[in-house]
Amino acid sequence: LPLALGKDIGGDPVIADLARMPHLLIGGTTGSGKSVAVNTMILSLLYRLPPDKCRFIMIDPKMLELSVYQDIPHLLTPVVTEPRKAIVALKWVVREMEDRYRAMSSVGVRNIAGYNEKLAETARKGGVLTRKVQTGIDPETRKPVFEDEEIDLTPLPFIVVIIDEMADLMLVAGKEIEAAVQRLAQMARAAGIHVVMATQRPSVDVITGTIKANFPTRISFQVTSKIDSRTILGEQGGEQLLGQGDMLYMAGGGKIARVHGPFVSDGEVEEVVRHLRAQGAPAYIESVTDDPDADAEGLGLPGEGGEEGESDQLYDQAIALVARERKCSTSFIQRYLQIGYNRAARIVERMEREGVVSPANHVGKREVLARDIDDRER
Repeated sequence: LPLALGKDIGGDPVIADLARMPHLLIGGTTGSGKSVAVNTMILSLLYRLPPDKCRFIMIDPKMLELSVYQDIPHLLTPVVTEPRKAIVALKWVVREMEDRYRAMSSVGVRNIAGYNEKLAETARKGGVLTRKVQTGIDPETRKPVFEDEEIDLTPLPFIVVIIDEMADLMLVAGKEIEAAVQRLAQMARAAGIHVVMATQRPSVDVITGTIKANFPTRISFQVTSKIDSRTILGEQGGEQLLGQGDMLYMAGGGKIARVHGPFVSDGEVEEVVRHLRAQGAPAYIESVTDDPDADAEGLGLPGEGGEEGESDQLYDQAIALVARERKCSTSFIQRYLQIGYNRAARIVERMEREGVVSPANHVGKREVLARDIDDRER
């Protein structure tokens, strides 16, 4: 995962590998070149890697910096601008990391490169890979029943999570964000998930000790004080930088190098994005930002109906909707019927049980099996 950082004081190009970092923390004041550096890093990856090799989740509470990348085929979800949705997206990444760990342990490999290699080798030989999955419990012996499930031989892409302004997220939900970022920073490398995090307020309430300890590779652009420089790098020097892309790059071992970052204009970014959009539409995964706590109905408050108490009229409306639109997801029903996440999820589960829709496939999509509302009675 090559990142073009710029040139050192001798004029030699500096290229860093995000896969080896494995996560990157960037700090600097407004106008110091931080957002331009994030753009150059994104472009470095877009130039080298197609969507089947590298996918992005971009979190941009400022709404301006990363929205230019909307609808490129590399995105897993539209650019996230709401802090609440950002928390949901980070939790999804943690779940994806855990799923990848389970998949890797089932075939006996230690990292994503080994996993993809094994899948490619199996596909070349025309073989199949299976893993044991618990399908139920034997009613007589009360022991778990396992079956062999075939593993999809599609290679796993790298996932790069770009967080443009950490301070805004920490204000809304500091503990949740910190816990998710810490989990990813500690474990996500082997699963092929990498975090690039930028902030213009490098104070200890944003870059906490926990976050700092898990981000060994850091970049400081010009900051206002020695204290901010120490917060990012652990030593002073960032306050003496010249701005306009002048940075101190601290690699994992603690060695600091002065680097001048390249400049990418908005027009150049737009040209690249326009070219990428022409390559094809993005395959978004809706569950990345599906919020289980969207409103009071999703919080288990009094008055929330159980499964049996589900309004038949509402259920009939939902069936009519999915039969008409030929698509079904929890967020789709939630949006159209203006109900909470839990109620919409129960409706979808009931539809699946009654054969109205198919079970979700590997990307969470369901096929609508019913033609009209009377299909349930047949």
